[in-house]
Amino acid sequence: MSIRSIAATLRRAPSTISREIIRNRQNNVTYLPYAAQRAAAARRPRPRKAKLVTQEGLRQFVQEKLQIRWSPEQICQALVKQYPTDKDMRVVPETIYQALYVQARGGLRRAVQEALRSGRTRRKPQKTESARRPRFRDPMVMIADRPPEIEDRAIPGHWEGDLITGRLNKTAIATLVERTTRYVMLVHLPGAHTADAVRDGLVATIGKLPAHLRGSLTWDQGSEMSTHKSFTTATDMPVYFCDPASPWQRGSNENTNGLLRQYFPKGSDLSVYGLEDLERVAQELNGRPRKTLGWDTPGRAIP
Repeated sequence: MSIRSIAATLRRAPSTISREIIRNRQNNVTYLPYAAQRAAAARRPRPRKAKLVTQEGLRQFVQEKLQIRWSPEQICQALVKQYPTDKDMRVVPETIYQALYVQARGGLRRAVQEALRSGRTRRKPQKTESARRPRFRDPMVMIADRPPEIEDRAIPGHWEGDLITGRLNKTAIATLVERTTRYVMLVHLPGAHTADAVRDGLVATIGKLPAHLRGSLTWDQGSEMSTHKSFTTATDMPVYFCDPASPWQRGSNENTNGLLRQYFPKGSDLSVYGLEDLERVAQELNGRPRKTLGWDTPGRAIP
């Protein structure tokens, strides 16, 4: 077979096949697969042990932060700030991922892998849902009509919201994220998550905020916000709605919901969590350093 035919069969670029043959053929003439594998393996060994294996203090720091659900990037930046002159207390995020995913490179206990936020070693493919028709009696104000100062995150006080649901969508928790500081608030919904229940929970939670932090709320077109007009009347906060099947328009909230799934797994009964549980989780998230805040925390950044 020609190189291009082999590439098409293996779903690889022709240059990949050509490079493999040239690099690993024997005596510049014959390509023998087992000999090629041995040659590739001989070039691969790591001449020294991984840093997380040899540096006990570094390994302990990384493990402790993973166990409280810090990301590898947050851990690396914290090392720089906490040990500014100690070059041994340095690691890059990829080293942490490799220590977790490739146990041969080791250094971290396998149990710590459960602390990674995604819980997966591979990316989950994105799915596109069919667009939904607006089904609210009161007209919606779409995100395209949102003022520029909300879009550029220049002024704190503008929130993104959504529900995370439990098993069979029977239980739920409402989540609120402030767009500028990424400050998180969780809304307790002990009973049903009907439109009225969600509205009442949001009104009670928003009512705890000072006036300068009650700017606006951005939500998707879920039926739980069908009473958005009465919410606006009670809080004096306009509600802006995302386009159908466009979760990236509430990117901060979507990211936060992903983090919250470590505490509230999919398929679980969310009604077992009380107000104290929700407050503890919110405080933990608000105490994490964020790259977008210059490694400050939302708790310190909220005005």
